[in-house]
Amino acid sequence: MKNQNTPPEKSLSAPFVYPNMKIAFILLITCFAAWGVAANMTDPLVKVFSKIFTMSTFESALVQFAYYGAYFCLAIPAAFINARYSYKAGVLTGLGLAILGALAFYPASVSMTYGFFLAALFILAAGLSILETSANPFVMTMGPEGSAARRLNLAQAFNPVGTNIGVFLAATLILPNLNTASPEERASMAPEMLLSIRADELNSVMTPYVGMAFVLMIIWAFIYFMRVPKSANKVNVDEVQKIDFVATLGRLLARKQYRWGVVAQFFNVAAQTCTWTFTIQYVQETLGGTEASASDYLQYSLIIFLISRFVMTWLMGFFRPAVLLSILALLGTALCLYAVMVPDVTGVWAIVSISACLSLMFPTIYSIALDGLGSDTKFGSAGLVMAILGGAVMPLIQGATIDEYGAIISYVVPAACFLVVAAYGMFSVKNTSV
Repeated sequence: MKNQNTPPEKSLSAPFVYPNMKIAFILLITCFAAWGVAANMTDPLVKVFSKIFTMSTFESALVQFAYYGAYFCLAIPAAFINARYSYKAGVLTGLGLAILGALAFYPASVSMTYGFFLAALFILAAGLSILETSANPFVMTMGPEGSAARRLNLAQAFNPVGTNIGVFLAATLILPNLNTASPEERASMAPEMLLSIRADELNSVMTPYVGMAFVLMIIWAFIYFMRVPKSANKVNVDEVQKIDFVATLGRLLARKQYRWGVVAQFFNVAAQTCTWTFTIQYVQETLGGTEASASDYLQYSLIIFLISRFVMTWLMGFFRPAVLLSILALLGTALCLYAVMVPDVTGVWAIVSISACLSLMFPTIYSIALDGLGSDTKFGSAGLVMAILGGAVMPLIQGATIDEYGAIISYVVPAACFLVVAAYGMFSVKNTSV
């Protein structure tokens, strides 16, 4: 009698290896949406904290350094969790840590300390790092390797659903509750009045994050009771004992396709984070208006991102992913430079349109870089998640550029990042079959 955990015969037409993987896939989609909510609810905080604590753009950009820096720090531990236990264990661990980080926003709002908020963001992002390191390869192993890139793009298509929710929550619960007082007016206020205003503003920051913690608890419970075949999810004990990190790292670095994929992912995430983090500043510098009105354009960006994810997944049925990656990266550079040279309403829409280019990039680079890694996929996945460090480093550079030259000129930073992604796309067209 055939063991129920034995996978059925694979075929390129079958979407999943195991019959009950469809339910697991749907549950994982909620995780893709969840980290989208967190990431894009966090983007406006750079502007928010800059105003609340009256600090420079460079200082407030430490929000992204804490957030994406956590991704860098926790990716390797996540890979060990996945290798020693299972992808499901990694997902549950990541969700649990993210819940703790989101709940930490409450004591942070009480303390009214910028450093406490950065610590809460770090813990939240640490959990999301483990979650993302586990969920991405989990989705890829649910079906035939030949359709892994398309399956991951489909799952990632629900990430912008979360990003739109995140921006919506920031635009409705945080930004409208910022006091309109200028930095000069705040400086002249009595300490008691300033503390009262700051407490109200930070309470508005705290509310959506604590609410998200309770949603993540529900997702955690559903995934905990999710049944996954052991042979699809758990590593063989002998395989675990044979883990040699140094040897694995050597094999990964020896593969140009993977090595340059990590570099490309670094600059892709950098371009994405820079574009969205400073959209509000660009719109205000170009068109004027309040933070809340400028955030409408960030919402438009993410709607385009959402629609484009599904469009790009469909186009992959006709064009090689690497070809699409090259074209869209070059277009991203062109749109950034246009926004720099033409700082008017058309420049604003150029910034908004960059999201169409970004929609394809993360899952495509991810799947190209991991293609053919076999047993090294778990640690290869960790390296690509560590590349999210680009979202920590480059916003600091763009923030310093804004402080010195303004938000308009600063978009030369993501323009340069897109060129690196384009180079990887061209390399992949010539050297891979993806």
